[in-house]
Amino acid sequence: MSYILVPVIIVLVIMVVVSLVRGIVAFMNSTRDDLNSDPNATGPSANQLLQNKMMFNRIKYQAAAVLVCALLLAMAR
Repeated sequence: MSYILVPVIIVLVIMVVVSLVRGIVAFMNSTRDDLNSDPNATGPSANQLLQNKMMFNRIKYQAAAVLVCALLLAMAR
């Protein structure tokens, strides 16, 4: 079973990193857009919504990776 769980952990870690990088890129774009946008505009921009989505995805993938690690440790005992 550990032969299955270790690759799952690796895939989840890769997904965490991808979500983190995409969230940081969206943050940098939204910062640039905020500096160039109309100060009277209300509501979040598309980049801010993408940033929020990517950070939420990162949290989900991290939680899944922690659960799989806990399962792997429980099976090792």
